[in-house]
Amino acid sequence: MRKNLLVCLVIILNFLSCESNKPPIKAAVVSARIEASKIGIGILEKGGNAFDAMIATDLALAVCYPNAGNIGGGGFLVYRKSDGSVGSLDYREKAPLASYKDMYLDSDGNVIEGKSTIGGMAIGVPGTVAGLYEVHNKLGTLPWEELVQPAIDLATNGYIVTINQANSFSSKRNDFVNINGEETLFAKEFKPGDTVINIQLANTLKEIQKNGKSGFYNGIVAENLVSEVQKAGGIITMQDLDNYKPIWRNPIEFSYKNLKITSMGPPSSGGICLAQMMKMIEPYDISQYSHNSLESIQLMTEAERRTYADRSEYLGDSDFYPVPVSTLIDSTYLLKRMKDFNWEKATLSTNISAGPNLWNESDETTHYSIVDQYGNAVAVTTTLNASYGSKVYVENGGYFLNNEMDDFVSKPGVPNMFGLTGSIANSIEPEKRMLSSMTPTIIEKDNNLFMILGTPGGSTIITSVFQTILNAYEFNMDIQESVNASRFHHQWLPDLIVLEPDKFDSELINKLISKGYFIDEKASRIIGRVDAILVNKDGVITTGADPRGDDAAAVLR
Repeated sequence: MRKNLLVCLVIILNFLSCESNKPPIKAAVVSARIEASKIGIGILEKGGNAFDAMIATDLALAVCYPNAGNIGGGGFLVYRKSDGSVGSLDYREKAPLASYKDMYLDSDGNVIEGKSTIGGMAIGVPGTVAGLYEVHNKLGTLPWEELVQPAIDLATNGYIVTINQANSFSSKRNDFVNINGEETLFAKEFKPGDTVINIQLANTLKEIQKNGKSGFYNGIVAENLVSEVQKAGGIITMQDLDNYKPIWRNPIEFSYKNLKITSMGPPSSGGICLAQMMKMIEPYDISQYSHNSLESIQLMTEAERRTYADRSEYLGDSDFYPVPVSTLIDSTYLLKRMKDFNWEKATLSTNISAGPNLWNESDETTHYSIVDQYGNAVAVTTTLNASYGSKVYVENGGYFLNNEMDDFVSKPGVPNMFGLTGSIANSIEPEKRMLSSMTPTIIEKDNNLFMILGTPGGSTIITSVFQTILNAYEFNMDIQESVNASRFHHQWLPDLIVLEPDKFDSELINKLISKGYFIDEKASRIIGRVDAILVNKDGVITTGADPRGDDAAAVLR
């Protein structure tokens, strides 16, 4: 027995010695798939910067993570350059020119089920390729052709199907066949360990490699896209594609204690909602309570509840609607919002505002975080909205198209697929960008880079980012612990705390119920898949890849 213990001790000491002898991490990429993370690091090894790595990583995810990685969707970039300057790029999808406010309502004014979520009418004008090309023009250093090539190679040579991915393909196979026919690529029953080769996508990427943005929005690739959309009953035209432009926007910037937090502004709700929640809890010194204690859950839940109520009423595309950003993140306003918070009992959501009790969720967005050897930081969240978006597959192009039109308000007060309600601020208009929850975020601590993070998760994105920041900053967890920690979610309506399964003990749950909180354990589910990077005060880089998925980090030493 003693001999076995000594052997184990020697093994542990040897492991720790090997770890301590490794050179420090100079750069890191954390994404939903190891293939994409390694491709991003490969670009950094060639001398590229974080923006170059972003482009290569993003296109690799379009190949090997087709449920959310995309060229048929859109996303948001938040960045911090090594000189401390920050910015953001909005390459969110847009409503087609032929869209109109009541396009998803029947003659009686009721929402037509499924019309905004599956098939051609659900598709918004994609922004991903335009966004990546814009980043390259402004911030890239390596040739465009060199950044696209790894994704072409990955599509040509194939990627290995994981257990999670096989389950994902299987769960949507009937939709793939119903929408695209029995001969479509993903009608095949892929098993774990199989290799997926996508020559049509490789050919599309070659057009993009050769012609940049025009390789997607004009010519044969655009014609194939429009043909598939219209065959599926959609309204996107060549003019819609030709008109698309990404927009550089001022990010949302705010402070929390000695942190400076930079996140995405409208048409994403993420930055404003994150600012609201953090500023609402700031006066309470949450660190005095233990992680996921009764008190900390109460405090965060009440902040989340009030934030999502404001989101429903005030947020939309600021190019079309005057979003009151400064008021919504004003400390005085937020103190008033928490004035009726009572430690002894829950605030009912019906006392904040009214709405239907419905909640459904899709996790199928993806986020990746990058820090390069030069000190530049990138946080990117990109999506097709639901898993595989509209399920419409461009056969001659090798990729899925989004169903982002569901993120508009089809009818005020009626929830979308995530159970989120909205107002006229997020109503449908031609060329308008739909509201999002995506929250790519970069944090400085004492004027130095501290965290890069974000997550998929639909309406749970904002609360997952919120809790992960607090885990690292207030509860002193390392970044992997912060990402791993159990999460919960409240979004105002339904008035329900959703818990991750088997992570919260019955005594705690009963205490919350006794204070008037509604908890339905049947609704318990995995919440978010955070991919994060932390840089400590000594400049040491560590990574947190969420074990809830196949997420993985790759590093440069």
